[in-house]
Amino acid sequence: MRGESGAVSRVLVVDDDAGVRFTLREMLRSLSGVEVEQAEDGEAALEKLASRAFELVITDLRMPRMDGMELVRRVSGAPHAPRIIVITAHGSERFAVEAVKAGAYDYFRKPFDVDELLAVVTRALESVRLRHENERLTGELNLSRSMVFSSEPMGRLAQLVQRAGSRDVTVLITGESGTGKERVAEALVRASPRANGPYLRFNCAALTEELAEAELFGHSKGAFTGANRVRPGLFREADGGTLLLDEVGELAPPLQAKLLRVLQEGEVRPVGEDRPVKVDVRILAATHRDLRKRAAEGQFREDLYYRLNVVQLRVPPLRERPEDIPVLSRMFLDRFSGRFHTGPLKVPPGFVDRLMALPWPGNVRELENTLESLVALSSEGELDLSLLPTSEPRSAGAASTGPVAEGLRSEEGEAATGMGLKERVEAYERGLVLDALRIEGGNRSGAARRLGIGRATLHDKLRKYGLDSAPDEGGEGRS
Repeated sequence: MRGESGAVSRVLVVDDDAGVRFTLREMLRSLSGVEVEQAEDGEAALEKLASRAFELVITDLRMPRMDGMELVRRVSGAPHAPRIIVITAHGSERFAVEAVKAGAYDYFRKPFDVDELLAVVTRALESVRLRHENERLTGELNLSRSMVFSSEPMGRLAQLVQRAGSRDVTVLITGESGTGKERVAEALVRASPRANGPYLRFNCAALTEELAEAELFGHSKGAFTGANRVRPGLFREADGGTLLLDEVGELAPPLQAKLLRVLQEGEVRPVGEDRPVKVDVRILAATHRDLRKRAAEGQFREDLYYRLNVVQLRVPPLRERPEDIPVLSRMFLDRFSGRFHTGPLKVPPGFVDRLMALPWPGNVRELENTLESLVALSSEGELDLSLLPTSEPRSAGAASTGPVAEGLRSEEGEAATGMGLKERVEAYERGLVLDALRIEGGNRSGAARRLGIGRATLHDKLRKYGLDSAPDEGGEGRS
């Protein structure tokens, strides 16, 4: 009996009689893919259950120290509890019925009938497999509302998102820039009991320390220059719901201490007020930084790291899931061909293979920007492979690092555009803006400096080219 993804099904046999444990182990070994461990009583069983996962527990009811009934009560209420089958002596079926009411899956009698025992065990393990499969499919459906994927690593992430989302715990979402951490946060909220409550996002790198404190915790009227009215703050606005702290690794040290207080005490102290205010907010945090390393270097509070890292979900980079590139590419090509009214695009041979061979250090965001540029420069409905980036490392300071700049600066790329002068100039400018944003990790201030223009001018260009929904100050783009 194989579990999810062909894994071995682990069964724990609990009985104070060594002979019974031996008999059960030998019987269970006749089932394919079953691994059996043993414990002499309920307390020993709990120790084993705490150290590794089991799909099934078979336990006697009468044992010293901790009996089977107490074991059923302790285990059955735990998240993702194993199925429990109880063993009952002839004539004491009423105890088995009580155990089932307490959370046991089924029971069988002593002396053992081999066929009955194996039938009950097989049904229990199959129910576990179906539970895992349902959870996986539900998780993939949930995450696919935000992200497109077909790879096994993302399928596994979807399952973990579903599990973590349904529990009211703090989640730390890690991963490189451009992988889609904010999309994972959205899926967590959808799977949460707080799904109908408010969901707010705060970019910890976007504001100065003083403004960030007022934005997060609120302030009273007159608390500082410009505080002309009372502001409740994001924590109070998110009361009963969820708050995503994006780029939490950039949070200033004084704010780290205040955030720790919120996590520990469930209360915030608005700027200019003496009395704290109770809040009920689930915290999700996202970062591309290694917070453990930053904590070791004294750049991030270690106690806050452990408070945030109750559950950690890592979003794999695109190079670890190249199977997702074909489905992502189809989505982006359809999206941009519709936006630019190019009509059906002819995809040249080897196009997908070429995409899958590239390293994509900017992950899904870089793939999206590259294909947007490529479609914008398509000639007569055909994509030009010469406009794709090379697999060689690119210098972050080079002015022509993006596919648009590379393509337009080549004679072949210029001839292939099929556009008038105005359209080509605008496409070139749009490509430079996209390249600058990609190099600066979405940071608009950095992109403006790189382009040698003011931030207001950059905002005008983003609106002009339909990029005003692009992330600000290092925030993540959609994937």
